[in-house]
Amino acid sequence: METLQPAREQKANRVINILSIAIPVAVAILLGIRQKVDLGGWTTYLPHINAVINSLTAVLLLMGLYFIRQQNVEAHKRTMLAAFTLGSLFLVSYVLYHLTNNSTPFGGQGWVRPVYYFLLISHIVLSVVVVWFVLRAVYFALSGQIQKHKQTVKYAFPIWLYVSITGVVVYLLIKPYYVH
Repeated sequence: METLQPAREQKANRVINILSIAIPVAVAILLGIRQKVDLGGWTTYLPHINAVINSLTAVLLLMGLYFIRQQNVEAHKRTMLAAFTLGSLFLVSYVLYHLTNNSTPFGGQGWVRPVYYFLLISHIVLSVVVVWFVLRAVYFALSGQIQKHKQTVKYAFPIWLYVSITGVVVYLLIKPYYVH
């Protein structure tokens, strides 16, 4: 059935809206904390792990698109839930890194500098925006509201794919400046 009871739908929308605001705000607050927590040297490897997570997420997103175009709904569902899980894992890892380590300044000069900052800023802005779209897309899919799911992923998919890919590109551009 395409529509749920209005009260249940309102509750889901409220939770999605709250999470879509709370997650970026919490991340911003955690990034602003100057006193870092010492969890050990292993946390310096998290940016490298995050790049792998973002790469795998991008691959899974493309596989999910392939599967749905092949009308393999079950493979699409498994693949997209795996991408969502990786995205959640990335968020935890990203927060852990910035809670325990100072941000790395970009040292590149010349033409690469504005390219880096354009990619970084667009990545950050769209990573905030995509949370709402992805949560709605997952909710609509899992609640059987396939038409609403399709409408949402028209926006969610390209934004999520862009955020995943630019996350890796930004990582590759700043990688030479990480200090271990």
